[in-house]
Amino acid sequence: MACGCWTHKHGEALAQLIADLPFNTSGKLWMVDPYNDTVFNEQEAEAALREIPDLLDRCTDDSQVEAVRDLTAFLEDCATTPGSYLVFVGD
Repeated sequence: MACGCWTHKHGEALAQLIADLPFNTSGKLWMVDPYNDTVFNEQEAEAALREIPDLLDRCTDDSQVEAVRDLTAFLEDCATTPGSYLVFVGD
């Protein structure tokens, strides 16, 4: 089961934030590929939720904050729904 439905409304704001994350960390969000699809299962979504406070600290405008808040809701839905997946569709 896939969770949520993301719109392109926040795509650029979120993509920029994620692109600026350090690579090869213990986190999950840096693995989101802006050019290919990336899939998180419920455990990966739960792990990614721990990265949200840092992502919010990196926000430089309201559109980025709104994008992170929406992402948080999708991650929470996925993390609390057994057998679910959150799919990031690359460009």
